[in-house]
Amino acid sequence: MNLATVIEEHDAGQRALHSRGRWTSYGELRDQVARARAALVARGMEPGDRVAIVAGNDVGFVVAYLAVLGVGAVAVPLNPASPAPELQRELATVTARLVVTEPELAGVVGECETGGIEGFAGIVTVADLTAEGEGDHPPIVARGADDLAILLFTSGTAGAPRPAMLTHGNLGANIQQILANPARPDNRDEVALCVIPLFHVFGLNALLGQALTVGSSVVLLERFDARASLEAVAEHGVTVLTGVPTMWAAWAALPDAQAGPDALASVRYAVSGAAALDPAVRRALRRRYGVDVTEGYGLTEASPAVTSGLGHGAPDGSIGVPLPGVEMRLVEASGEDALVGDPGEIWVRGPNVFPGYWKDPEATAAALTPDGWLRTGDVAVVDDDGFLSLVDRAKDVIIVSGFNVYPAEVEEVLGTHPGVKEVAVVGVPHAPSGEAIKAFVVPAPGAELSEAELIAHVRRHLARYKSPSTVEIVDRLPHGETGKVLRRALRADG
Repeated sequence: MNLATVIEEHDAGQRALHSRGRWTSYGELRDQVARARAALVARGMEPGDRVAIVAGNDVGFVVAYLAVLGVGAVAVPLNPASPAPELQRELATVTARLVVTEPELAGVVGECETGGIEGFAGIVTVADLTAEGEGDHPPIVARGADDLAILLFTSGTAGAPRPAMLTHGNLGANIQQILANPARPDNRDEVALCVIPLFHVFGLNALLGQALTVGSSVVLLERFDARASLEAVAEHGVTVLTGVPTMWAAWAALPDAQAGPDALASVRYAVSGAAALDPAVRRALRRRYGVDVTEGYGLTEASPAVTSGLGHGAPDGSIGVPLPGVEMRLVEASGEDALVGDPGEIWVRGPNVFPGYWKDPEATAAALTPDGWLRTGDVAVVDDDGFLSLVDRAKDVIIVSGFNVYPAEVEEVLGTHPGVKEVAVVGVPHAPSGEAIKAFVVPAPGAELSEAELIAHVRRHLARYKSPSTVEIVDRLPHGETGKVLRRALRADG
């Protein structure tokens, strides 16, 4: 099997992707992917090689993704908004052999010092790949279910961001688990809106992968604007609308003059994921647009979907029930299964669960039990009707607009500032984004620090969404008996 084959059997004239003002048919998409595949082979890419993709939500990303998989290589989608130092660390971590990007991003990618990466073959745009791929097109390389397909940087169930390994079998299994829900759209007449970034597994597999598998159409938007995205829904007759809670909240809050009650009239399926949706927002969307948004739950390590409320009549605040083919336990600290109504950590097992983190056996062992259960670090309860609801996170990860941010990564960057003696980062409630990052900084002796200076320092090294919204200069940080910073005390102060 090879996930790249999902587009091969669809009608050539069927609309596949709308990007930058035009539709690309499945026939055109197959031709572009075949050309890019030929160019990758000509450039020496072999099965198992890591190829980074630094691109926005456009047809070029999809072409690069399917071409990389098609030659048997491993796709490594990276955030195109990341500054060069962050991209450089990620490229070095996976020892990327090639970077596929877009002309407008080539400058930032070119700032990365790649000379120390063994076997690095350079930087190329998608347009150059498709132009180079004339002549005979090599066939799609056969892959096994256990062969690695993608590496996605994630905060993980514990620790700083690291590449999670997802196989062809993992990704394909999760697509089939999603489609096994009888209420799930599974015909080619559906039109999905994709504004969730494709470097995020939610957009990459649960949305794009599922749509390409059934041969439906996807409208790709490179950035989220509440009004413009609703205009795209109406223009293209979008029937499947998937978003993170901040997007749904923005749509609910639009002035009446910018979005009438029929703005979502074409939508038949509305799904929220990546973080908890405020029940008040769900009710507001139902009243205003007549659309019922259902929630699901997932994580990168599960490819990603684990539960869904679609078609089950899940109550407000519930993440629904496990998908078909997904095993789930709620486990107490004692290791026993939690009773109905009692909280327990979500453990997941199934063919969608990843084999581990790239070259990190210690982190892998912490996330996976010997018998294949994934410890998610998220805590939930189940009611008498079998509906699950999240109640807590056992991990320190901060969710900003649906993206995971691990405090250790931000603290490490702040700690490199010469004026910083000690730092701790926590998440605090923030209406537009769900959570915001707040840093508490103890200055080095004699140092004079400003909030603006420290925020700018982080933004030079990390993507903008990982930067603190606020920085508080303090004399000391609270520590426990073992010397560990007490984040809960800081959250209470924040």
